[in-house]
Amino acid sequence: MQKAYKLLAIQEKISNNEAKALIDMGLVSVSGKRLELARVEIKENSVFKVQKPAKPIKIYEDENIIAINKPTFLISEQIAKDFKFELLNRLDKETSGVLLMCKNDEFKQKVIKEFKENRVKKVYFAAVKGIFADEMEINLPIFTLKTKSGAFSKIDLTHGKTAISRVYPFLVSNKKSLVKVEIDTGRTHQIRVHLANAGFAIIGDEKYGKNKASRIYLHSYETKLLDYCFKAPLDKSFGELDFELPKEITK
Repeated sequence: MQKAYKLLAIQEKISNNEAKALIDMGLVSVSGKRLELARVEIKENSVFKVQKPAKPIKIYEDENIIAINKPTFLISEQIAKDFKFELLNRLDKETSGVLLMCKNDEFKQKVIKEFKENRVKKVYFAAVKGIFADEMEINLPIFTLKTKSGAFSKIDLTHGKTAISRVYPFLVSNKKSLVKVEIDTGRTHQIRVHLANAGFAIIGDEKYGKNKASRIYLHSYETKLLDYCFKAPLDKSFGELDFELPKEITK
């Protein structure tokens, strides 16, 4: 038995730190299952499968803002560091889609005000388990606990903050559904918690849905703020779930 990151480093001919980073990003699997811990001990004859992270694609840029189509597995803060600008929003590591950065403080303050007053409109697509047939509005407050292992959110009618998600059916395939979700509030893990609570856990959401997949199938498709409207087409990974995706929402 040997630590996974050390075996991966040998197999890929990379440094131990690079191997750890690949595992932490969720890009490494063994026997069809994603490897979650870099330091877990596994058999020395284990064969790893390593996904290559896609590169961020610039959607738009002007003197105030940069809009990026963020690939899954990349960390929002690292993208901002690479571009040398400040984030206006954040997406979870395994969530893809519209990521925004600002280029000056005056514009940043304007956007902060828009977020505080819930005037930023966001549309997501999520692939969920089950047949989702009727639109619903989920109005349940969310409380978020910050821990060393990351944030954890839950429905909390007493201490939670207002969170509203409007969910619409879009496609159905083999007891899976692609739904469109509109949100005005942006609580931590809001869509993931609301959908799981409604009985439609997002595919790949191990934390709230207790199901595994190659990624969390959640994508930030459209963001409207001030006079801007940004759209990030869905990537090919959603097609792997056998949905016949219309061209207008894909690359």
